[in-house]
Amino acid sequence: MRRIIIQLLIILICFLLQTAFFRYFDLAGIVPNLLLIPTMSFGMMRGRKEGMLVGFFSGLLLDIMYGAMIGPYALLYMYLGYINGFFHRVYYMEDILLPMLMVGANDLVYNLIVYIVAYLLRNRLYFGFYLLHVILPEVVYTMLMTLIIYKPLVKINRWLKRKEEGSEA
Repeated sequence: MRRIIIQLLIILICFLLQTAFFRYFDLAGIVPNLLLIPTMSFGMMRGRKEGMLVGFFSGLLLDIMYGAMIGPYALLYMYLGYINGFFHRVYYMEDILLPMLMVGANDLVYNLIVYIVAYLLRNRLYFGFYLLHVILPEVVYTMLMTLIIYKPLVKINRWLKRKEEGSEA
């Protein structure tokens, strides 16, 4: 129960940072996608199921606040969390390179899907502009924020793991 509450708090904090705080620190109108970081982190640290759940609730929060309908972001984040869970077995918590690359890949996939759904299907074919002015800056910004946010998430996960192992004994 403690893990669920803390993960929900992390999702809420990342959401508030992404939507309120970083709006004042945007780079050319681009803010980092901070909700991808806990989705990726818990997927890699805890496996597919937990990555799916964190991704689902992250996306659901975006759907509720900014979506035209409930579900698309929740589904997208859920799939990203599930895919990150496949790296659970090859993942080392001390390694920062794999999480940064995974966040970059997640953000790239996320933005490509958003481009296809929001622009391409409406016959707006400015992919080069969208790539250079939205996708790549957001990927870089999110990867840089991963350097700051990832280590505290690892410490929180270790603390929760110790508490869970202590309560089972």
